[in-house]
Amino acid sequence: MPGTTSVLTLRLDSKLKNQLDQLSKVTQRSRSFVAAEAIREYVSLNQWQIGEIKQAIAEAARGEFASPKEVARTMNKWTRRAR
Repeated sequence: MPGTTSVLTLRLDSKLKNQLDQLSKVTQRSRSFVAAEAIREYVSLNQWQIGEIKQAIAEAARGEFASPKEVARTMNKWTRRAR
């Protein structure tokens, strides 16, 4: 965890708070640690998704699309696996 920390107050419904408390107890970590780790993972995942979406939009704006042949090849590959 970075050297500088800040306090954040938030509201949780009682069910989620109980789940957080149980997880904290089982993992022998503080509630604060578990909550911070969950927020860290959430932020990281969403930053990655947003980055990928922005990259895809930029590619589309440049006209970088798969050819119909490439799309068909990929669809055939995945539909064969699903059978």
